[in-house]
Amino acid sequence: MGETEIAGALERGLANALARVSLPAPEGLRRLTGGATMESWRFSSGGEDFVLRRAPSLSFMAGRPFGHATEAAIIRAAHRAGVTAPEVVVELTPDDGIGSGFVMRALPGTPDPRAILEMGDPAQLLREVAQDLARIHSLNRKSLPGDVPEMDYADAVAGLAEQFEEAGADRPIIALGLKWLQDNLPEPVEPVLNHGDYRLGNILAEDSHLTGVLDWELAHFGDRHEDLAFGCMAVWRFSRVERPALGLGPLEDYLAAYEAASGVGVDRERFRFWMVYRTVWWVLGCLRMASFWRSGDDRMLERVVISRRTSEQELDLLLLIEEDAPEEERLRPVPRAADVAEPLGEASAGELATAIAEWLGTVKERMEGHDRFQLAVARNALGMIARNDAGAMQVEDAALARELLAGGKSLASPGMLARLRRAALDKLAADVPKYPMLARARTLWMGED
Repeated sequence: MGETEIAGALERGLANALARVSLPAPEGLRRLTGGATMESWRFSSGGEDFVLRRAPSLSFMAGRPFGHATEAAIIRAAHRAGVTAPEVVVELTPDDGIGSGFVMRALPGTPDPRAILEMGDPAQLLREVAQDLARIHSLNRKSLPGDVPEMDYADAVAGLAEQFEEAGADRPIIALGLKWLQDNLPEPVEPVLNHGDYRLGNILAEDSHLTGVLDWELAHFGDRHEDLAFGCMAVWRFSRVERPALGLGPLEDYLAAYEAASGVGVDRERFRFWMVYRTVWWVLGCLRMASFWRSGDDRMLERVVISRRTSEQELDLLLLIEEDAPEEERLRPVPRAADVAEPLGEASAGELATAIAEWLGTVKERMEGHDRFQLAVARNALGMIARNDAGAMQVEDAALARELLAGGKSLASPGMLARLRRAALDKLAADVPKYPMLARARTLWMGED
């Protein structure tokens, strides 16, 4: 079913839902780009703009800690407390016939990370982000739904290990990260409400001011340092990897603003633990995207492409934990890349993929909305095929992963760090060669400009 047909079905169900709050039928319904898990659709009703947040299928909600009714209640509580959360207008019901979700009043500002990073006063926006996060962490538990989960740190790390096993347990760098988490598990602290996904891409901004915080589906009670760390991961800094705090500025400025707003000090060691934890969490989340696609629950092209972003997180994870390696291992030269033979004879699979990607570029201007976004994703996928075909890499090594996870080998093992660095560089160069941290890693590890 194409975007136009889906929009037609949604209009009928939305009209049903909106009527419950005395709003007229939707107009101008259109799919918004982005969103690794949920769909977002923007529309007008009665002269105002709204956004529908919706699961792509009811089965997609299976296994989640809570449903959209609880998410909507969390957002309502945050909105009442002065957090820059949207106003929830109405939740969908089964009778609406369009799945699970809710409607929010649209907020001003853009969610586009690159547009936000170009705004004139990033320091001001960073302060407002820190203040907003402090408000979220101060929410009274009694004002929130009773089924919001509380994280047990040890259980959470064990859950990541289970996901690793389900995904094949054959990625050495992920195994190394899991072992580090097991060895560095912190003592529990008084839990606060965590947004769970507070980062560029999930905030709205306008003229260097924070105007909204979106996507509360991962909210839970836990360590405030987890929320602080997640937005600082390299992947969420986009093009501004030199600005550790959400791509907006220095980490110390961010943490100082948070401490001033919350009245609570930030423990730098706990912060580092949650940086590593969330990097492992996200790399495994990327791997799971392929299983969603294979199951048929969600056959969106984005799922399989996101699954290849594991290479980003593997490199970032190695950068986070390699400082624990002995100095002689950190100084050991990285092996040079293997030579790749020039193709001969008929076109290779990679060359076919390149040809298709080039042709798709010629029809880009004929596409609109989410279809145009999907075309760009398709071209990225074809580029991955072409580059992987040229490199013919072997990234899985179950035996080594088991040894690292068991502690039989580590970053202290002679040559291990250099070997993993080479593997991370080669894999990322094939999957996402424009990822900004790739250039930084090459400079740090090989002295390349």
